[in-house]
Amino acid sequence: MPGIRGLLVDLDGVVYIGDDPVPGAAGVISWLQEEGCPFRFVSNSTRKSVRGIARRLSEMGIQAGPDRIVTPAVAAAGLARQRGWSRAFLVTAEGAKEDLSGAGIVACEDACDCVMVGDCGEGFTYATLNRAFRLAIGGVPVLALEKDRYFRDTDGLSLSAGPFVAALEYATGRNAELVGKPGPSYFREALASLGLEPGEVAMVGDDVISDVQGAMDTGMAGILVQTGKYTPAALAECRRPPTAVLPSIAALQEYLERHGEEW
Repeated sequence: MPGIRGLLVDLDGVVYIGDDPVPGAAGVISWLQEEGCPFRFVSNSTRKSVRGIARRLSEMGIQAGPDRIVTPAVAAAGLARQRGWSRAFLVTAEGAKEDLSGAGIVACEDACDCVMVGDCGEGFTYATLNRAFRLAIGGVPVLALEKDRYFRDTDGLSLSAGPFVAALEYATGRNAELVGKPGPSYFREALASLGLEPGEVAMVGDDVISDVQGAMDTGMAGILVQTGKYTPAALAECRRPPTAVLPSIAALQEYLERHGEEW
């Protein structure tokens, strides 16, 4: 395996779980910054804005500006601009709406260019999903900000956006376009921000599908950590084994000292 020159690091389940930082995470991130290792935080979360994520990291002793954070909402706004879309029906939490609004996307319920679906927790009501269904069945394209099945919340595993996107796909008979992980376009955007090729980068995550398999399909190394949503059963679902399995991000420094290159 070629030496690793840069990293993409998932947040929820890797750097923190709910409101609690993963032990050793802040120290490893500080080491990466001191060593000058290029990295980006690549979260599939659509509940918090980029500014909100940066504040949350700061409260945990991790200093990272918005330019180090890539989210599906930011990627979706960029894709919409490329296609000349500016109006969207938003099935998202307020954090994603903040980023989308800041990028020029206007929230609407009629005459929409697209439907954007992210994780909105209790906001997944029948009325909201039915409105999205009616727009989609009428020909409005659906962008899935993420299709994760579940995530680990403070009180246990909880449904993410994926099951609700799947419901819309089933009802309309059309596939949503995935903007977040493990979509290759999302990884390509993160790689472009690093200025590195896939073979020079490793993805560190707790999700064997969205993080590890998605990264490896794009040509990156895939490092699975045994925190967050990790389970032995999930690991058994991998189409091919991860590049490495670490007990947590705390073990990343030792791993990189053996496999990384000079940044």
